[in-house]
Amino acid sequence: MGDFYQNGIITTLHNLSQRPLEELERELLAFSRTRPMALILPCLYSELEGEAMPNILRHLKQVPYLSEIIIGLDRATEEQYRAALEFFSALPQPHRVLWNDGPRLRAIDRSLKGEELSPQQPGKGRNVWFCMGYTLAAGRAESIAMHDCDILTYDRELLARLIYPVANPNFNYEFCKGFYARVAEHKINGRVSRLLVTPLLRALKKVFGNLDYLEYLDSYRYPLAGEFSFRRDVMNDIRIPSDWGLEIGVLSEMTRNYSNNRLCQVDIADVYDHKHQDLSLDSDEAGLSKMSIDITKAIFRKLATNGIVFNQETFRTIKATYFRIALDFVETYRNDAEINGLKLDIHLEEQAVELFAGNIVKAGTHFLDNPMEAPFISSWNRVRSAFPGVQQQLIAAVDADMAEFGRR
Repeated sequence: MGDFYQNGIITTLHNLSQRPLEELERELLAFSRTRPMALILPCLYSELEGEAMPNILRHLKQVPYLSEIIIGLDRATEEQYRAALEFFSALPQPHRVLWNDGPRLRAIDRSLKGEELSPQQPGKGRNVWFCMGYTLAAGRAESIAMHDCDILTYDRELLARLIYPVANPNFNYEFCKGFYARVAEHKINGRVSRLLVTPLLRALKKVFGNLDYLEYLDSYRYPLAGEFSFRRDVMNDIRIPSDWGLEIGVLSEMTRNYSNNRLCQVDIADVYDHKHQDLSLDSDEAGLSKMSIDITKAIFRKLATNGIVFNQETFRTIKATYFRIALDFVETYRNDAEINGLKLDIHLEEQAVELFAGNIVKAGTHFLDNPMEAPFISSWNRVRSAFPGVQQQLIAAVDADMAEFGRR
């Protein structure tokens, strides 16, 4: 049961009454007559073979209000793409599967790369970007939700609560971020959000003062959640990172493009668990180590666009300030876990803090050493300007793939 407290500068929509799912879905079905709704699912082929995605599919089959589901499929061979089409054929809603590794979409990708308009590296950000381009081209949905495909505790109520704020015509929100308690199997999870993002934002406030951007990010209860919803026009101008900075990048773009009263966050689940990444103490190119570097770089980049000047000494100060605040948070979470009868390994918590502290300096060094780096994917407005017919090509390519490799 949530509280009603409004913290920060972003509206928080709580779960105060455990409203019946059937009521929510009846309202959403009524909204869908004037605001058609779609769902974007960025996934890896391997997730279709895991525990989470088959359960997600079972729940989505019961959702009555979606006009379309757009699936972005990464790391799939031709045989796996055929299997994916068979897997998703169980959906009663109209759906499209984008075979991102297929020759047709790769050809479009090469054309865009020739003008430096396409993502330079594979990953979730690239997958999401192409799904957004397809959704814009199709033009069938007014309200769109997106969530991850590795949610082990998925229930369709999560989707209903996530899309409701941008689907309800009585609300004026352009964007909604989902949040939840990262508690599962008697453990407190969410180390990167708890032990990196929140203490880093508090440290940055100490170093630079209460900047509007820092106050804005700190208002989100779970800024790294992969679940959000938005109105269609949001996708035209948004420029997102292609790395692990995706979620922070999306939040940064929203505060650049819209006033805060058009943004909100909503409680979408009491219990949430998904695939966990390794800490990767020995590699900056994998697991939570790479994630922490990418996220920290995304925050530094945004602060730089707001006029903050960085140097190597600044990053050392940020690291020292962060380290003390983060260790205090470890004690806070230990107490929170104990009163709730949950498990929390203090050694692993402090090990994560030590890794993240070092990675703050690494992220800062990378930021200073690469001043010409272009970390954001171009907006679809710019892509359409350079290649006016690209979205029609995207529609044709997806349709041709599904017709050629689908069930015969």
